[in-house]
Amino acid sequence: MKIKQQFLFFTALLILVIGCKTNEVEPKKPAITLRNVYEDAFYIGTAINKFQIDESDSVMAGIVGREFSSITAENEMKSMQIHPTKDSFNYEYPDKFVALGEKYNMFIHGHTLVWHSQLSSWIRSIKDSTEMAEALKNHIQTIVGRYKGRVNSWDVVNEALNEDGTLRQSVFLNTMGEDYLALAFKWTSETDPKADLYYNDYNMANAEKRKGAIKMVKNIIDKGIKVDGIGMQGHWHLNTPSLEDIEQSILDYSALGVKVAITELDISVLPNPDELVGADIAQNFQNSEVMNPYTKGLPDSIQVKLANRYKDIFKIFLKHKDKISRVTFWGVSDGQSWLNGFPVRGRTNYPLLFDRQLKPKSAYDSIIALKLREDKQLTK
Repeated sequence: MKIKQQFLFFTALLILVIGCKTNEVEPKKPAITLRNVYEDAFYIGTAINKFQIDESDSVMAGIVGREFSSITAENEMKSMQIHPTKDSFNYEYPDKFVALGEKYNMFIHGHTLVWHSQLSSWIRSIKDSTEMAEALKNHIQTIVGRYKGRVNSWDVVNEALNEDGTLRQSVFLNTMGEDYLALAFKWTSETDPKADLYYNDYNMANAEKRKGAIKMVKNIIDKGIKVDGIGMQGHWHLNTPSLEDIEQSILDYSALGVKVAITELDISVLPNPDELVGADIAQNFQNSEVMNPYTKGLPDSIQVKLANRYKDIFKIFLKHKDKISRVTFWGVSDGQSWLNGFPVRGRTNYPLLFDRQLKPKSAYDSIIALKLREDKQLTK
């Protein structure tokens, strides 16, 4: 009887050991999310606002932490928010933003150090070149210094070009001349040498603007000053820009020896006024039924077009993933998107991957399926 009990004991022990080994051999597969699926291609990011930084909505917070590997502050690091007066800085939400990125082990992108828009009034009022240089240097060194080693990359200069590739007549150009561009990158790189530094702009797939951007960035690099990448804002539409122009732009920017980031990605499904020029937020046009056709929901046919547009664009991104560092959506869900108010206030747009109920759309499914198919083909 005792021998039989010993036999049964050792049999049970053997089964337990084998079961443990089996569990070790077959680890649990990671969930199918944007973050996991695109992990070996490039960072997948999103821009977040105060509400999302606070994680006030648990469903929204879950999406941000689960689906994305990078975050950008939509507005909280812009001049008028973070540096409202000459002698005061407001770090409440920038600090929370950085802490949130660290909580979810994300790549943290700072946006933006030098921009003519959403600019603090005290900076805009400066007329003297020396005073402007001192103000800009202090602004950059103070903010970048605070987050040194924590913010992984910065949009150092944002939207400094006109559509024809010439320099925008901003307060910085008018007071300091074009030297402000190189100096901004110089001061940022000196403050945090390890952070990646980007020039960021919209309509960067347009030939004239592309040519101007390449000339400008090359001039800075030729001075021995660090520029790590170019950010192509993806405020695009169902039919424009062409896939050929998007791809050629990635190739041309990469040829400079810098990284390419796709930033501020959203695809408008609505018509735009003929007079619209780029993505300058100062523009505003009158609302109408023609300009706002989908107030009761997006028709299935347009939903399919949006999904196919995202799929076609991501095919290009995957083709050139060796050149692309990050793809960042400008928002999480349709209800949050700035395109509900630009360039026509009060519109109902549907440009992102998650709908107003925070459910993934066909566009989300299309780019997940695209990457899974690529992975399957590579393993054959």
